[in-house]
Amino acid sequence: MIAGGCRCGAVRYTIAGDDLPLSYACHCHVCQRWTGSAFSQSVIVAEGTLTVDGPLVVYDQVTEDRVSTQRVCATCHARIYNTNTRRPGCAVVRAGTLDRSEELACVAHIFTAYRQRWVAIPEGVPNWPEAPDFEVFGRVLAGQTALR
Repeated sequence: MIAGGCRCGAVRYTIAGDDLPLSYACHCHVCQRWTGSAFSQSVIVAEGTLTVDGPLVVYDQVTEDRVSTQRVCATCHARIYNTNTRRPGCAVVRAGTLDRSEELACVAHIFTAYRQRWVAIPEGVPNWPEAPDFEVFGRVLAGQTALR
């Protein structure tokens, strides 16, 4: 099991599996504003593998093409994960909430057109200036190196 939680400890979760998922960095302005930083780092897991205990505040962020359902700790307001109507069955977990986040491999960068100019994308790491093709992106996050 992979474990994680919020900063105050009120919310804890587990992800079924033994290996840490591969992570990615999103450099869009929405993620920059969400984190108050240069990017957000996340992992995508099957929603059914995620078990959450503790008080969550759940709300929908509605845009013209999707609904992103956000889950944050009701006590400390740390963002834990979200789901999205464009990708049913997937949960986007905030990488920094994982207990072993320092062990994560960041294997892709998206929305790099909006990245802070001091952020250098490592050579050879797949990256997209805007939203990636989800099928190709999914292969990268699954550890399949080919971007064909």
